[in-house]
Amino acid sequence: VGRPLKPYIPWVARTLLVSTFIEDAVRILVQWQNQLYFLQAYRGFPWGLSHMFLLLNVVTMLICSALAIGRRRTEYAVGGLFAVTVLQGFAYGLIFDFKFFLRNLSVVGGLLMLLAEALLARRRNVFAGLPTLSDEDRSKYVLLGGRMLLILLFASFVFSGSLTLGRMLVIAVGGLSCVMVAVGFKAKWSAIVLVAILSVFNLLVNNWWSIDFNPTHRDFVKYDFFQTLSIMGGFLLLVNVGPGSFSVDEKKKNF
Repeated sequence: VGRPLKPYIPWVARTLLVSTFIEDAVRILVQWQNQLYFLQAYRGFPWGLSHMFLLLNVVTMLICSALAIGRRRTEYAVGGLFAVTVLQGFAYGLIFDFKFFLRNLSVVGGLLMLLAEALLARRRNVFAGLPTLSDEDRSKYVLLGGRMLLILLFASFVFSGSLTLGRMLVIAVGGLSCVMVAVGFKAKWSAIVLVAILSVFNLLVNNWWSIDFNPTHRDFVKYDFFQTLSIMGGFLLLVNVGPGSFSVDEKKKNF
C-alpha cells in the first residue's frame, strides 16, 4: 500500500527534519526586537553582539535547511544546524533544562540520520572498485548514534504530565517501539509506529494554533510542535535508510 509513497519519503523526512530550524529563523525575524531585548536584558549580550548572533543564526538555519532539503553539501548543513542547536542552548540559558536537553538530543539524532543518508548515498554513487570502506564505517556508527538519540524524545514525554490510562498505554506501546528501534529489531516498523504516535500527540498536545490568550505560552508550544516534527522526520529517515549494520535486523541477514 505504501510503495507508491516510498520515493517521496526522503524528501518529506528531510523537510520535516529542518522544519524547526526554518520556524525558528522566521520567528527570530518576526520577533526581532523582542529577541534582542531578551538577549541584552536577561542574558547580558552587549549591543551589536546580540544583533550579530541573531543574524548569524537566521542565515545559518535558512541556508543549511535549504542544503539539507536539496541534498547539497549535507555534511556542512548538518554541522551548521548542530552548531546552531548547541549555541542557542547556551545563549538562551536552556541547556540545563532537562526536557529541552532531551528534545535537543533527539533533534541531533535526526541530524545524524540525515548525515547517514548522505554517507550511504555517496557510497552508492562511487564507482565499483574504488575504496568505500571509510564512508561505510562512518555510516554504521552514525546510524547507531542517530537511533539512540532519536528515542530520547519519548523519555521527555514519559517524565512530563500526569499518568492517565491512555497515557500509560501510549507509554507502553511507544516504549516498546523505542527499545526495538534502539536494538534495531523491526526498526522500520517500530519507527512507523513512533511517527504515528508522535503525529497524534503533536496535534492533540502541541496545538499552538488554538492558543491566543498567552503569546509567550503559544511560542513555547509552537516550538515544541516543530521540534516534534523534526524528530518525526528523523524517524522517517530511519524508515528510508534502515537501522544500519549494528542492528538485529542486519545480523539476521547473516543467518
